[in-house]
Amino acid sequence: MKKIRVEHRVLVRAVVCAGFVLVGFVGAMAHYFQVVGKVAENQLLRAENLELQNRWREAEQKFSHINDELDRVKRLNSNLRHITQLNDPERKLSIAAPEATTGQAREFVGGGIATEPAQAGMGAVGVKAGGEGRMIADGDSRPAPAEGDGDLLKQLDDLGKKVKVQEQEARALKSYFEDQQALLASAPSIWPVRGWVTSDFSVRLDPYTGERVMHEGLDIATAMGTPVRAPADGTVVFGGVEGGYGHVLVIDHGYGLKSRFGHLSRIDVKVGQKVHRGDFVAAVGNTGRSTGPHLHYEVRVNGVADNPRKFILEE
Repeated sequence: MKKIRVEHRVLVRAVVCAGFVLVGFVGAMAHYFQVVGKVAENQLLRAENLELQNRWREAEQKFSHINDELDRVKRLNSNLRHITQLNDPERKLSIAAPEATTGQAREFVGGGIATEPAQAGMGAVGVKAGGEGRMIADGDSRPAPAEGDGDLLKQLDDLGKKVKVQEQEARALKSYFEDQQALLASAPSIWPVRGWVTSDFSVRLDPYTGERVMHEGLDIATAMGTPVRAPADGTVVFGGVEGGYGHVLVIDHGYGLKSRFGHLSRIDVKVGQKVHRGDFVAAVGNTGRSTGPHLHYEVRVNGVADNPRKFILEE
């Protein structure tokens, strides 16, 4: 047997060195597994960042498309407002005044409504290109905020404002066309009866006195008892005898328009009754100062007689 004597201090040093080696090995292994985990995490974050960048590009394209669509809607609204002369913010319909010329009365048939032009400051908001999020650096524990997040929020805010503006424009146009629909429904645009126009809206010789007088309507000769149609929507405001016109019916169509029918044999509606275009309201007769069965038909604009032919759209 051979005995080896080791001094106590050498043994202590060996144990200490072995301890340091063991601690170093444990630390190295811990660091290794930590690095492996970070690499896996970074790869996942890189994949997520790439997906976010793709979504950002897609969102930019959608923003651009929506802005283009809103621009087209804005141009359409502008064109419609220009065509319709939409510039009255209170949506007040107007028609030619009593002293209006016949040309102005004709202008009513086309719908003489005007409103305030579209407000300024409604220009399109452009979408800025770029704004992609940066790549995540190795060792980052979470994605950093994309540099374009602020721009994205601003674009969303601007887009919301544009949508509200276009919504207001659309409501104004809808209100306008609803007014136009009511206005056109009130225009006496059809013949009350079919027959022969024996006397037009013009100066003529009175068949009884022989004097030259203004004939303020159309005389339409047709068979006795022929039904008379309402030329437009309105309300009956008079039905009775009126001097030389015999039995007379008056319909108020609104917007200053009234139609009058004379020499009737009977009246089939009552004062205050609502009528619609095409409703039968009376019958042709020969009452009053009349030389034969016919209908005397007038259209008055704010109390002034105008040529009924201007309003008739039928052939």
